[in-house]
Amino acid sequence: MKLYKSPAWSVLCLFFVLAALLPGVARANFLVYIDQNGINFALLETDSPIKIKAVPIQKQEKKEPVEAIIKRCENRHGIEAALIKAVIRVESGFNAQAVSKKGAKGLMQIMPGNFRALGISDPFNPEENIMGGARLLKELSVKYDYELPLVLAAYNAGTKAVKKYGRQIPPFPETREYIRKVLTLYKQYKEKV
Repeated sequence: MKLYKSPAWSVLCLFFVLAALLPGVARANFLVYIDQNGINFALLETDSPIKIKAVPIQKQEKKEPVEAIIKRCENRHGIEAALIKAVIRVESGFNAQAVSKKGAKGLMQIMPGNFRALGISDPFNPEENIMGGARLLKELSVKYDYELPLVLAAYNAGTKAVKKYGRQIPPFPETREYIRKVLTLYKQYKEKV
């Protein structure tokens, strides 16, 4: 473990700089120690210790970038990364903790009734949510013969709505606007590749 490269080291350095700049603190006797709770500071002349918590170094996890997850989904499910990215942008604005008024959750706004079928146990886990959303897009693509506007209509309004309107895009303004936004972003993301 290299302490000087850790966030704990940064907090420790900041404390000493502040202590040097604040004469009252600089003259006090204090104890600094690191334990499983992070960096701890205690003024020895008082009864109330000052504690600054830092994330323990051994518990830090590197989060995988969403882009890498999207690329894996593209390879696994055959859905273009540009489409997955466009759906995420419109559905959640890339907010992994997003919850809609109707209860859809996560980056791709998956409804709870679909979690089990899509293999999602934690809808706020980006990996599970994106994989599940890409799987759903693939299933809808096969069902609607890869007609992207119908696929997106079913993703947004549900397959029952698309069926009710004779395999056509339902006349819901929200769904039509959703399709327009996703297709516009999809085209933009495709051009960037």
